[in-house]
Amino acid sequence: MACGADTAVKKGDKFYALGEYFDAAEQYKKAYAQTPTKDRKLRGERAMKMADCYRRINQTQRAVAAYNNAVRYKQQDSLTQFFLGQLLMKNGDYKNAEKAFQVAIDSLSGTDIPFLLLAREGAIAARQAPALKLKDSKYTVKREDLFNSRRADFSPMLCGDDYDQLYFTSTRNQAQGDELSGITGTKYADIFFAQKDDKGKWGKPQTIDSELNSAFDEGVCSFSPDNRTMYLTQCKTDPSYPRFATISTSQRSDASWGKATELTISRDTLSTFAHPAVSPDGRWLYFVSDMPGGQGGYDIWRAELLQSGVGVVENVGTPVNTPGDELFPTFRPNGDLYFSSNGHPGFGGLDIFIAKPTDTGWQMEHPGFPLNSQGDDFGMTFEGLHNRGYFSSNRGDARGWDHIYSFEKSEVLVTVKGWVYEMDGYELPAGQVYMVGNDGTNLKLSVKGDGSFTQEIQTGVDYVLLGTCKGFLNHKEELRVDTATVSNEYVLQFPLANISAPVLIENIFYDFDKATLRPESATALDELVKLLNENPNVTIELSAHTDNRGSAQYNERLSQRRAESVVNYLISHGIAADRLTPKGYGEDKPKTIKRKVAERYTFLKEGDVLDEAFIGTLKDPAQQDSCHQLNRRTEFIVLRTTYGLFDEQGRLKNLPKPKTTTKAEEPARQDDDLF
Repeated sequence: MACGADTAVKKGDKFYALGEYFDAAEQYKKAYAQTPTKDRKLRGERAMKMADCYRRINQTQRAVAAYNNAVRYKQQDSLTQFFLGQLLMKNGDYKNAEKAFQVAIDSLSGTDIPFLLLAREGAIAARQAPALKLKDSKYTVKREDLFNSRRADFSPMLCGDDYDQLYFTSTRNQAQGDELSGITGTKYADIFFAQKDDKGKWGKPQTIDSELNSAFDEGVCSFSPDNRTMYLTQCKTDPSYPRFATISTSQRSDASWGKATELTISRDTLSTFAHPAVSPDGRWLYFVSDMPGGQGGYDIWRAELLQSGVGVVENVGTPVNTPGDELFPTFRPNGDLYFSSNGHPGFGGLDIFIAKPTDTGWQMEHPGFPLNSQGDDFGMTFEGLHNRGYFSSNRGDARGWDHIYSFEKSEVLVTVKGWVYEMDGYELPAGQVYMVGNDGTNLKLSVKGDGSFTQEIQTGVDYVLLGTCKGFLNHKEELRVDTATVSNEYVLQFPLANISAPVLIENIFYDFDKATLRPESATALDELVKLLNENPNVTIELSAHTDNRGSAQYNERLSQRRAESVVNYLISHGIAADRLTPKGYGEDKPKTIKRKVAERYTFLKEGDVLDEAFIGTLKDPAQQDSCHQLNRRTEFIVLRTTYGLFDEQGRLKNLPKPKTTTKAEEPARQDDDLF
C-alpha cells in the first residue's frame, strides 16, 4: 500500500511540474487515500499537495477540505491560512475568511512581504464585503444559457460593425482533439462564436471552420479596431516541459480566420504571455505576464503595436497592478480599462475593476454587486459605447466552471453617430472624422466598414466634426446638446465630394425651358455654398447638361445660362467669382451610369452611357424618359485645390511654424492639426 502511494506521489509531482494540476490532484488524492491514518505527518503533506492543486483549478470546496486536513495534521506552512482565507472568500464565508487572514498576518514573516500585504487587503475585504454587497450598483446580470455548455465557457468578445458576432472560449465536447487536458480534466479549449440573425436574435454557438483552432488550448481573444486581426492566447502541449502561454495573431480573409501565428513580445521564453486586449485606438496591446519587473504575481503590461511588429513593452504599474494577480484586461470604447484582480479588496476570487484614465494616472473603481460576486468574475465585452454586454463568472458552480452572463447598467448616454460616404456614391471605410470640442476634446475617429462611427459626447459642449478621406473634399458638421435626461443618439451625415470625378448636385430645378432657378433649389445650393466655405482652397467648374431632344445649339445655350444661374447664386452668397467656372455642355456629355444609379434603375448597368444610340435601343417609353431625366443634371468638378495658397511670386502665403516638443510630450502626428 505504501509503495503504491509513493508511486502516485511521484506521478503527481511529475504532473505538477508540468502544470497539469488536475492530473496531479488525482494522483495525490490516490496517495492520500492509501496513506495510513496513523502516519499523520505524511497524510498532512499529501493533503497540502492536494490542496494546492485544487486551489489552482478552482475546485474550492475540495481545496478548503484539503487545507483543513493539512492543518489538522499540523503540516500547514506560512501560506496555508492565507490561501484558506482566499478560498473562504470565494465561498462567501467572510467571517472565517477574516479570521484566516488575521492568522496569516500574525504568522507571515518579513520575507513574505507581498503575501503579508495581500493578507492585510484580504482582511479589509472580508470586513467590508457584506455591507458592500447591499449597495445598489444599478447593474442587472443574467446568465445566458444559449452560450453555455456543461463545461467551461468564458471570455466573450463582441465583434463586427454591428456587434452581431460573439466569440468566446470553451472546453465543451465540440472542441478539437480527443485528449483531455491534464490541467483542467476537460477538452483543450477552443474559440467558438455565435451570430445574430437579421432580426437581432442570437443563433446557437458554432465551431470555427478554419485552421484557427488546434488540438492545443486557444482562447481569450481580442480584435483590432478594424476587426481584421484577432489576438488570442495559445498554450501548446509538451509532454516533458512546462508549458507557457503565448499570444498569437490570426488574420481574417473574407469571413474566414487564418492559422494563428505566435506574436513575439519578448525574448523571455520562461514567462507567460496571455489575455491580449487592443486599446480602442489600436495603438497598444495590453496583456498579462509574470515576467520579471512587475509588482508580483501576474501583472498587466502593454506593448506598442507597430507595422513592423511589437515596439516598447512597459508595465502598466500601480494602482492597477498589485502583489496579487491582475488578469483579463479589456477596454470599453471610451478608454476605460476593465480587468480582474485578486489583489484589490473585493468580494472573493477574481473581481472586476475599472481603471479610468486621467491626466495623472488611473482612477480605480469597484463596480460592486451583482457584476462582481464571491466567485471569479472576468472577461468583459461591451456593445459599443453602451454599458452593456457580456462577461464570465463561475459563481454558483461547485466545480469551478465558468459561464457566460449578460450585464447592463442603466445610465444616460449621449452619442453621435455619423456616416462618411461619397456624394452620389457609397460608404468610405478609409474615411476619418476629426472631432474637436470647446472642453478640450481633440479626437481622430476611424470609421467602420460601413463608413460609420459612434462617439460619446458630453452635454453643454460645442463640437465641430470634420469628415475627411484621401481624394475627397472635407465636410464639416457642428453639434451641441444642452441637456439630456435620457440616452439619445444624434445622427450626422458626411457626404464627401470626389476630387477627380464629376459630382452630381441633386434637387436643382429650373423653370421649364428656362434658366431660372426654382425656389426649391435653394436647399441643395446652400449645401454647395457650405461645402465651398469648408474647402476655401478649391475652385470648381459648375456644369449643366440637357437631354438630346431639341437642337444641339439650343441645348448648349440653355445649359450655359443654367450653369451661370447657379454660379450667380453662389456669388450672391459670398463665394468668390474667380473660384467658379460656369460651363454648359448641352447634350455633349451624356451621363455614365454608376453602380448606385444602376441599383435604382434595374434596366441599367454600371458603365452604361446614356447617349442617343443607347436610348434608341430601349423599347419602353418610360425607360427612355428615365434616361432623359438622368441626362438633365447639374454637376461640379474640382479644378484646383490650391486657390489662395500662394502669392503673386508663387510663394506659400502661410508657412507652417515648426512645432517644438519636450521629451515628455506625445509625438505629434501630421494629420492631427486639421483644426
